[in-house]
Amino acid sequence: MTEQTPPVADNAPTLRRFTLDFDVKLGEQVIIGAGTVITVRKPGSPELRGLTLAALAQLDVNALHDLAPRITSPVIHKNATMDPADLMQLGGEVMDFLLPTAARPAASPTA
Repeated sequence: MTEQTPPVADNAPTLRRFTLDFDVKLGEQVIIGAGTVITVRKPGSPELRGLTLAALAQLDVNALHDLAPRITSPVIHKNATMDPADLMQLGGEVMDFLLPTAARPAASPTA
């Protein structure tokens, strides 16, 4: 008989926040100012449709731009221009959501 491990309760947060270091622009217009706190919601399967987990795991810029308007508040629009440092912050939050529960403590100091 095979022993089954009981499921571990996932107490990970479904919302995470980071502060923009730079303005987010759409063309030349600032749509979200530097210093704004961005709330990132854990993506579910509807938000991930049309994307690959591999692309998100590699912090693919196009994948992050596709996902951002689906999970951010205020909304970071798909065609918005973000500074690479802020894009990395967004990608880090997305990566934390995608990690299995058992891997979170080792990979993320905020998990």
